Amino acid sequence: MEAITTWISGFSPAIQALVATLFTWGVTALGAGLVFFFRKIHQKALDSMLGMAAGVMIAASFWSLLAPAIAMTPEVTNLPEWLPALIGFVSGALFIAALDRVLPHLHIGGTLQEAEGIPTNWRRSILLVLAITLHNIPEGLAVGVAFGAVVHGLPSATIGAAVALAIGIGLQNFPEGASVSVPLRREGMSRRKAFFYGQASGVVEPIFGVLGAVAVLTLRPVLPFALSFAAGAMIFVVVEELIPEAHRNGNQDLVSISVIGGFSIMMVLDVALG
Repeated sequence: MEAITTWISGFSPAIQALVATLFTWGVTALGAGLVFFFRKIHQKALDSMLGMAAGVMIAASFWSLLAPAIAMTPEVTNLPEWLPALIGFVSGALFIAALDRVLPHLHIGGTLQEAEGIPTNWRRSILLVLAITLHNIPEGLAVGVAFGAVVHGLPSATIGAAVALAIGIGLQNFPEGASVSVPLRREGMSRRKAFFYGQASGVVEPIFGVLGAVAVLTLRPVLPFALSFAAGAMIFVVVEELIPEAHRNGNQDLVSISVIGGFSIMMVLDVALG
């Protein structure tokens, strides 16, 4: 792991964010690639993976985003420690809530009649991809902001913590890719086409990763707001989409254990590397 952090330290923050989010996109594609081996994934396995993804996102929101935001506030602003975190956190959640109302999308396992956002005649495959894309916007933003923050030399923002966040986001992207491609294959779509749609949901991560890094490079006082914004966006996705989707089939106990497992993995990654 030290070799990875040393290698990536040689690039500019924007390039670091790009490399890291290309990795997370790649793991999404890896998950989507399960469609070449399986026509169906057992529902308990899928729910367990979604629960793990939720746990990773919850842990990342605190350990990688909110805690550093609170710690760096006295160093970059004259505001109370809690205020930027509060403003950023609420703003991030409201941003994704607004997107959720506007962007047409369909949750995993839902029918076309349950599609959310602006009414549209788009195909089910597109709506499924857009649902996972909605998850990936705050994830890409979080990774980008984490790498961009390192350049300011603050003790609470380290390259190790940014790498840990990228690894954690990558781990939870695996089930998201599979959760799009495999259901589409089960419905009769070809393997190649189902894979294409599954990996396509991750394309926004490099875009928002680079945007997040660039946004905080020259605006030091905005760092705690940006980190907290990403945290609020991620927690909204967990509560509004991931956990309800994982609970849809009655596997609540399994999902709860998986959430704890995902949280533990991300906590260890962040504390060990950050």
